[in-house]
Amino acid sequence: MTQAVHSIEPLRPPDPVQPAAASAGRERAIDALRGFALLGILMVNAGSFASTYFGVSVADPAFSRPVDHAVRLLVSLVFETKFYLLFSLLFGYSFALQMDSAQRSGSAFVPRFLRRLLGLLLLGLAHAWLLFAGDILVTYALLGLLLLAWRGLKPVAATVLALVLLGMVAWGWGLLAWLVAHVPPLEVPVAELHAKAQQAAQAYRASALDAIAQRGRDMAEGVWFVLVFVQGPCALAMFLLGLAAHRSGYLARMAQQPARLRRWMAWCLPVGGAGALFYATAQVGTGSVQQPEHVVLAALAVDLATAPFLTLGYVAVLLWLLQHRHVGQPLGAALEPAGRMALSNYLLQSLVGALVFTAYGLALVGRVAPWLVALGVCMLYGAQLAWSRRWMATHAYGPVEWLLRAFTLWQWPAWRRGVR
Repeated sequence: MTQAVHSIEPLRPPDPVQPAAASAGRERAIDALRGFALLGILMVNAGSFASTYFGVSVADPAFSRPVDHAVRLLVSLVFETKFYLLFSLLFGYSFALQMDSAQRSGSAFVPRFLRRLLGLLLLGLAHAWLLFAGDILVTYALLGLLLLAWRGLKPVAATVLALVLLGMVAWGWGLLAWLVAHVPPLEVPVAELHAKAQQAAQAYRASALDAIAQRGRDMAEGVWFVLVFVQGPCALAMFLLGLAAHRSGYLARMAQQPARLRRWMAWCLPVGGAGALFYATAQVGTGSVQQPEHVVLAALAVDLATAPFLTLGYVAVLLWLLQHRHVGQPLGAALEPAGRMALSNYLLQSLVGALVFTAYGLALVGRVAPWLVALGVCMLYGAQLAWSRRWMATHAYGPVEWLLRAFTLWQWPAWRRGVR
């Protein structure tokens, strides 16, 4: 997630994203987008930390009030399945930037990027076992090998391949929904699901070793399935779209044209919002009443097909806001430093989650209402924005970015700004 660092400047319209060939410096709006994506990642992951009922097809009986239901519905509608796509798009875009940087400096890109992927893999494995079973870094490290193999794709070919991947995943889940709808309905083992969720909560509260063991069970029993059949192929598709967006220069041109950004918003937000609404109402249900399994699967298929539209709509909205001097400059100044150290912030979010909700600290899993979790997310995100701004004012990289860059380049990079 790191790139070559130059002087920090506020985002200055009307040029928040410079053309690919124009500058060797950072593309500051990309950092702002990455900083914005941290909020969505935190909001979704916090729900997983806070409740072992997260992603289970039964509601948590401890928090079944209308306000609890409304918060879960809002998080599902606005955040779930959208922001990891944004991070993935930016990963592909940054991959292309790193290739350009290596070419300009005359460095061998492939060995450098392979070391970077190995570093991400090691960080991801530690993150998954010690902090959060829903880690995405291991997935990125493995999928990065495919991105490296396909680095020569032209923008059109990369876009077509991305659309094929997204279409295949959505079609596959849609087909499964159709098949489930035409077989006799199976009885949902409600009591068993409740018992499993409660046992997981007890393990996370018991001790640090029990929490680590429970993460292993979570990964073995379900997380891997989601990564392989949902997040993995969708993330790879967004990698390719990010690669194509940089190679073609389309994102840079679009970011300088407010009228085009408004057209993207007009098309993407309604389509993505409609799919997200269907997904959220099916996944969360109507309080104590859960939707039939084939409806839930169909909603997932629709969401997989439409979530990229909402993600791109979010991109268009933020880039459009950055065009406006009175809004764009303070917004960019707040978001950009957090985006420059997004990996450090991502891991810090998991560390805080583990300290608050598991036996590492307060062991509050299953004991905090959804609205309080959402409030805590906003407070932590605000603190991260402030901390990132202070840190990047005096440091060349975020702490984990510095470590990953040292591993990637196999030499110690500058720690403080202005130090070579």
